[in-house]
Amino acid sequence: MESKEKDVEKGSPSPPRYDGTADYGTAEETKTGTKFSRFIDSFKRNPNARVVTEAVDEEGKPLEDQPPAEPALAMKLKPRHLQMIAIGGSIGTGLFVGSGSALANGGPASLVISFGLIGIMLFCTVHALGELAVAFPVAGSFAVYSTRFLDPAWGFAMAWNYALSWLVTLPLEIVAASITISYWQGAKDVNPSAWVTLFLFLIISINLFGVRGYGEAEFVFSIIKVAAVIGFIILGIIIDVGGIPGGPGYMGAKYWYNPGAFHNGFKGLCSVFITAAFSFSGTELVGLCAAETENPRKSLPTAVKQVFWRICLFYMISLTVVGVLVPYDDPNLLNGSGSSDANASPFVIAVRNAGIKAVPSIMNVVIMIAVLSVGNSAVYGSSRTLAALADRGQAPKILGYIDRSGRPLVSILLASAIGFFCYIVAAGTDTREAAFNWMVAISGLAVIFTWGSICACHIRFRQAWKAQGHTLDELAFRSQAGVVGSWIGLVMNILILVAQFWTGFAPVGYGGMAGGERTENWFMSYLAFPIVLCFYIGFKVVRRTRIKRLHEIDITSGRRELNLQEILEEERAEQARWPRWKRVYKTFC
Repeated sequence: MESKEKDVEKGSPSPPRYDGTADYGTAEETKTGTKFSRFIDSFKRNPNARVVTEAVDEEGKPLEDQPPAEPALAMKLKPRHLQMIAIGGSIGTGLFVGSGSALANGGPASLVISFGLIGIMLFCTVHALGELAVAFPVAGSFAVYSTRFLDPAWGFAMAWNYALSWLVTLPLEIVAASITISYWQGAKDVNPSAWVTLFLFLIISINLFGVRGYGEAEFVFSIIKVAAVIGFIILGIIIDVGGIPGGPGYMGAKYWYNPGAFHNGFKGLCSVFITAAFSFSGTELVGLCAAETENPRKSLPTAVKQVFWRICLFYMISLTVVGVLVPYDDPNLLNGSGSSDANASPFVIAVRNAGIKAVPSIMNVVIMIAVLSVGNSAVYGSSRTLAALADRGQAPKILGYIDRSGRPLVSILLASAIGFFCYIVAAGTDTREAAFNWMVAISGLAVIFTWGSICACHIRFRQAWKAQGHTLDELAFRSQAGVVGSWIGLVMNILILVAQFWTGFAPVGYGGMAGGERTENWFMSYLAFPIVLCFYIGFKVVRRTRIKRLHEIDITSGRRELNLQEILEEERAEQARWPRWKRVYKTFC
């Protein structure tokens, strides 16, 4: 046992297999004693667990620039968890509520065009991430890839940018849930702090069950959200063709002609681009989950391919239905108290305008579940990123504490503690809105930087892979969009940053704003940029890092299979015997 622990502490020049013989990558469990004693014991530090092990060269000497290694977190996510996280994980208030402000600002045509273009960009980005995560299922995922393939300083900035965005998301979403529940008359008389306490306890409890708890919760949440969107699409089509007794009758696409398909011209379209990008945020979590998946080589490609269907079905079709049922000048779209107010949801408005009384309450329940789902993901995403940062020496060491159940316990507790900021809901409307507007500003552009970095990492990885004598046939999974798709994704993310800069400095209706109001609006829209810049420049000055050259890029450590080429040859021989229908199906699913 002692020699095994030493091997873990030292690391291994060869990555572990999937056959369960690896020295690290799984958490040690205690099997003796009563259930209660085992429960208490599970919170103790696992001495073998390190999120990032020490890499050595062929002579056993530690490498100067330590590459990331295999995670020591519990690998308990199953393919069904990963698939549902990919399909429904990012369906939240951005789609159900945020799409309402997008419709009001840009009109139905801008809504469909913007979400479609962002969907194309995200398809390219997620496939790039899938290729990297299958090859290197390491703790920290895309933040670590920036260190490995671009520049350690940029990796540091991206990791903290991503962690901070999720840390502030938890209190935001809990307050959003408490506001959402006030949709019902009976709940309005209850102090919102009571609802905040209930939701915070629920989210913390789920994450203390470990990654299996997170996976099961997201599995259930995603099924509910997916069922609700499909149900809305069917109901929306029935409403549009006049199939509701006593309803508005046949509607067709009349709202595309009166009041019109576009609103506020090109600037309205740009403002919808930004809302669309934020609505898709969270999709990248599927890459972060790879480090805690039993076999990412098999389960991750399926999950990545299903992102295409989620974009088409749950965003494009549902928003097209919304655009024909709700005019962009509907006063309810503008009267919501914020992005968390279910009364401003075009999904609720569409059904309510048709005279259906029960369904709006059902949609409101779905919106509340979506809000809790995002809060649940906030604890998961921030805690895993912080643990990886800690083990790389880029965050306080205590945050890398992994217990015997494979949980980054201290990081989970820190993320949960920041969630207590949600009690500012009791401080009054003005204070709450001011505090949380600045919290939103911190997380606002984070996902754009993350997606752009993923595309840049994929481009550099492919260049280094070729420069070091490898072929694409050696990869277990290849992005269907290829390097061209990553260039498209990178350029589109840069264009979103440009559009956000413009609409932040000169928003729709800025003519009536004072200079101070426009400056404040810009900082609220673009605060993430100076934060990233400070992290990047500060780390670069202190550590004196430089951009990685192709021959310096590590494309070896962090891979799990020793005999990957043999495994791939066997699998491809088996796939060649598949019938045509199965080959076509597996291409898209």
